[in-house]
Amino acid sequence: MDEHRDAAQETTQQELSEILQIRRDKLAALRAAGKDPFEKVRFDRTSNSREILNNFEQLENQDVAIAGRVMSKRDMGKASFCHIQDQQGQIQIYAKIDELGAEGYEWFKKLDIGDIIGVKGFVFRTRRGEISIHVREYVLLSKSLLPLPEKFHGLKDVDTRYRQRYVDLIVNPEVRETFVKRSRAVTAIRSYFDNLGYLEVDTPVLNTVQGGATARPFVTHHNALDLDMYLRIATELYLKRCIIGGFERVYEIGRLFRNEGMDTTHNPEFTTIEFYEAYTDVNGMMERTEGLMKYVAEKVNGSLQLPYGDVVIDFSQPFRKATMTQLVKEYAGVDFDRIPDLEAAKAAAKEHNIKVEKKHKWGDILSLFFEEYCEDKLIQPTFVLEHPVDISPLAKRDPRRPGMTQRFELFINGKEYANAFSELNDPIDQRERFENQMKLRALGDLEASEMDEDYLTAMEYGMPPTGGCGIGIDRFVMLLTGNTSIRDVLLFPTMKPLD
Repeated sequence: MDEHRDAAQETTQQELSEILQIRRDKLAALRAAGKDPFEKVRFDRTSNSREILNNFEQLENQDVAIAGRVMSKRDMGKASFCHIQDQQGQIQIYAKIDELGAEGYEWFKKLDIGDIIGVKGFVFRTRRGEISIHVREYVLLSKSLLPLPEKFHGLKDVDTRYRQRYVDLIVNPEVRETFVKRSRAVTAIRSYFDNLGYLEVDTPVLNTVQGGATARPFVTHHNALDLDMYLRIATELYLKRCIIGGFERVYEIGRLFRNEGMDTTHNPEFTTIEFYEAYTDVNGMMERTEGLMKYVAEKVNGSLQLPYGDVVIDFSQPFRKATMTQLVKEYAGVDFDRIPDLEAAKAAAKEHNIKVEKKHKWGDILSLFFEEYCEDKLIQPTFVLEHPVDISPLAKRDPRRPGMTQRFELFINGKEYANAFSELNDPIDQRERFENQMKLRALGDLEASEMDEDYLTAMEYGMPPTGGCGIGIDRFVMLLTGNTSIRDVLLFPTMKPLD
């Protein structure tokens, strides 16, 4: 069996080598004839494939100029049919020896699948009814030296698709549509916040202090300053500096970097939007978040019903709201309102096989119960409220329950999509929480925040009551497009080098 497989692979490699040589020989012949395709610098187009297909009645018998990649060829002797592909789709072209002349037609027949050409001709419909372009003249704009994947099987190997996304985009139209939707989603997000009077800002990617989230950073080195720096894990602390400075509504769409594992919902670099608004709170952030998601779904998909795997996510109804303790009681049968202290929490964890570490406090254990028993049950959109102070170093305390914060996380289909809170604006309380984070770092927790003295200084000038929220754009796009892996919505996901 192995011998047959090895022999087949050897034959495939030999065939590929022959194809590569043939294509290079064609390029050499073109250059020898003064037709070097890589010398062409411009081709003026008048139309694209979709415009022609959608407006045939107006364009029939009219001259057009389009350009694209050859995706199929059919030689009929003195005439040939091809399909060429541009960003909008594919259209058939028809070339005849009578129109191009013997020499021109001979060069046309030597075109390979993957070559990029410019075509001028008139629009017509073939006897079989297919809208096409009758070629009057053409020009080879780029020679494809590597063959595209086999026509009927295409590019299916997942690893190769991610590594060679450029080929994936050429041969898989549904992949192109995913990234068109992603672009539309980002445009809609900007539109939503711009219409509400938010200001889009840019904040540093290189930070001297690790903060704004609980995550392990990437560390780099600035040679001129001889200083280690972090790639940002969040935009939060700089955006809140903007609020302190007087900008009352700000947002940033940008890349974050977290030195963590990779799975279907995590990539080391990813895109978020964080937005902050003065004089509002966690309830205002819930309104903004729900409004944003419904607005974007309508703009991108034209519907508030989002099919995702075996379920349909319903955005047409108000999002559910429940506290973390309510959900743990509902799904785990443990009432943390009746668990007064750390020792009782540890006993409950032991009874339910929840692993507790030395660094964990009462709030950490509540969160562990939620992760174990609740997250995967939250299919329809659910705002999970009242997170413990122990796991929320930047959120304002709930005055009714000082051990809890005014915070929510939005869960959909068992995954977190947004994290928001009434921002902590008490600099004394903030310093104490940073100090607690530093104690965790001393215990070996490399995800804990560092002391950010400049941010504390900014807070001491006075920060208005503020609501803030962060949303993972990649996961949101996964939901909008029905993709189950974050790599399917990242043009170039992080991959381990083949060597």
